[in-house]
Amino acid sequence: MAITSYAVNDTLAVKLWSKKLDSEALKYTDIGALIGTDANSIIHLKTETQKGVGDRITYGIRMQLSGAGFTENQLAEGNGESLTTYSDNILINELGHVVGIKSEYTIDQQRVPFPMREEAKDGLKDWYAKRYSVAFFNQVCGYTLQTDVRYTGLNATIAPSSTRIIRQSSRASDDLLIAGDTFSVDLIDKAKEAAITATPKIRPINVVGVTNGRRDYNKTLTDKYCMYLHPYQVTDMRRNTSTGQWLDIEKAASMGRGTNGNKIYSGAIGEYNSVILRQSFDVTNGISAGNVVVATVNRAVLLGGQACMMAFGQRNSVNKYRWNEELFDHKRRLEVSAWTIHGLKKTTYNSVDYGTVVVSTYSVAHT
Repeated sequence: MAITSYAVNDTLAVKLWSKKLDSEALKYTDIGALIGTDANSIIHLKTETQKGVGDRITYGIRMQLSGAGFTENQLAEGNGESLTTYSDNILINELGHVVGIKSEYTIDQQRVPFPMREEAKDGLKDWYAKRYSVAFFNQVCGYTLQTDVRYTGLNATIAPSSTRIIRQSSRASDDLLIAGDTFSVDLIDKAKEAAITATPKIRPINVVGVTNGRRDYNKTLTDKYCMYLHPYQVTDMRRNTSTGQWLDIEKAASMGRGTNGNKIYSGAIGEYNSVILRQSFDVTNGISAGNVVVATVNRAVLLGGQACMMAFGQRNSVNKYRWNEELFDHKRRLEVSAWTIHGLKKTTYNSVDYGTVVVSTYSVAHT
């Protein structure tokens, strides 16, 4: 009986495995739900470099006009207001990894009950998922201690703007946060207030289908922010039983748990004051005034539209990776590799963060 099979390094097999990596890498990351191709996305995927040559995309913003204007008997001519515009840019570069294993022709594969080639593929999937998440939070939390761009979306990190960081108890720096300065609900209110009153305003994203915590069959658009907390901060918030604290979150916890099909609600721990709350272990530690890591502090971050930019190169995309397998040593050894050309960067205009508000609190493991 004839049986169709694909050998290691068969060209069709390589394409099939690349497709599997495409569909699975971002599924397992904390930020997959944030990526979109329009300005209503927290991570705005720019497509210019996918359509042509170049390793950098420049994008801009026009600030709100502030002039008084004119009225009756006032001269309009010669009293025009000039436009104020700012720009930012994102760099793309290569990022990939290689897994070396023994081939299926060796005694090593004979000894173990699992296919090492399959494990190599799964390992690369997990590696990409983790790396995207780590890079994103290093960027939006302003974790400048990480200077290896392979961990920062291939773009340098930028410290939070002075007007875009809030600390519990109004501490002056992360290293001054003490044991009582844990995460509480009022910090969500403060972060949202900072977003709304910012210049320019940190734009919320439009979410379809939830109004006042109930499913909206009329598909009304509602404005939402998203906020990521470290799991330690989530525990601190849950343990706070004071009036107006976790109890209010618990009452609203049903909001967004699969109620409208929007991806950003998937895995959310709740919603408070139109801020969708999510958690990630990759939310970064704090940084001291002396530029040293503060292991007892974590930096939650409120996110609005276009808080981060992402881009890929030609023949690359958020769902496309290069996959290669090389046999050597007389087919006894196999190297499996995957790589892509991309970049990830927090958005800043005129040296001010555009879509993020960092919230630093004392945050340690609970035992």
